[in-house]
Amino acid sequence: MLVFRAIPKQAATSTVLTIGNFDGVHLGHQALLTRLADYARHVALPAAVLTFEPHPREYFAPESAPARLTCLREKLMLLAGCGVDHVYVCRFNARFAAQSAQEFVDEILVRGLSVRHLIIGDDFRFGRGREGDFPMLQAAGAAHRFTLEAMETVTVAGERVSSSAVRDALREGDLAHAARLLGREYSIAGRVEHGAKLGRRLGFATANVQLRRARPALTGVFAVQVDGVGATARPGVANLGYRPTVDGSRRPRLEVHLFDFDGELYGAHLNVRFLHRIRDETKFDGLDALRARIARDVGEAKAFFNAQAAGG
Repeated sequence: MLVFRAIPKQAATSTVLTIGNFDGVHLGHQALLTRLADYARHVALPAAVLTFEPHPREYFAPESAPARLTCLREKLMLLAGCGVDHVYVCRFNARFAAQSAQEFVDEILVRGLSVRHLIIGDDFRFGRGREGDFPMLQAAGAAHRFTLEAMETVTVAGERVSSSAVRDALREGDLAHAARLLGREYSIAGRVEHGAKLGRRLGFATANVQLRRARPALTGVFAVQVDGVGATARPGVANLGYRPTVDGSRRPRLEVHLFDFDGELYGAHLNVRFLHRIRDETKFDGLDALRARIARDVGEAKAFFNAQAAGG
């Protein structure tokens, strides 16, 4: 998959295109991307995605913008797995936000990407003040000879699949429901970086996984499976949050303790899959109380994996 950090002034080839934020790449996104890839293969053109960085809501209202389900790197990896050939990452800034719907059509869809077929979600709006809509794209398609298709909403057990629904499930600690909407377990990927090494002093060495998001979509203590350490996934327990007992950090941290592992992971790229929520993040009365609670967390996580292995 090729990733472009800007829209070309003039397209070198025509594309089959979809547009969106694709945060989480959930089942609804996957259905759209499957349709995109199938159509692109049929007409022998690249399957292309136009996405935005930062998320438009992060630009307009950073304090109230939703927590990201995926950072850009994670999103790109998921898009590649859905058969996408080209991703255009459009910088969402003041100039782009001021662009009219007609300019978006002329400069991006027609000249920059030479759209042959466009597939959009049923709620897609675009341009300054969200003035562009489906009828406008229909008219543009007739004028510029591209076809247009709207994807219907995907539902799971009668619920509309959306990034917001996934965030709600994660916030409530319902990881099984989040996984049903995503089509996979929710995960966070990142490189292991050096930390304060407090975990080792407490008797539970942790890998500090880099977080590329201002705030996580979930916090607490979890039973996790970790990919990237050897050939098979390894079980462990993770704390995701702000370490209130230690320093009350304003920057969220993901710390993972792997069971029965004694090695160095600095620089490794891990994928942490969240399987079971154990508890909220809590401020304890000193490190001894924290150590005792971590031991209980480890015990609860191991009990969860033992129950899984036993078919329960």
